[in-house]
Amino acid sequence: MDEKELKALLIKENEEFGKVYKEHQHCEKKLEELKNKGFLTEQESLEEKDLKKKKLFLKDRMYSLMDEYRKSRS
Repeated sequence: MDEKELKALLIKENEEFGKVYKEHQHCEKKLEELKNKGFLTEQESLEEKDLKKKKLFLKDRMYSLMDEYRKSRS
């Protein structure tokens, strides 16, 4: 099972993974909105930095859950 298939499966079957995935997507959308602004205020720059950190944390958690799933199936 490739990564894309595993993500789709876990979104359906694992409540925590689904929540983390949705939150990650939300961060990605907000970052894209900030990127499209061109000029950021100081507050927006801080928000961007926080969103990047949060997105990375969520990505790490998704991969951790994917690894746990793979190990439980082997």
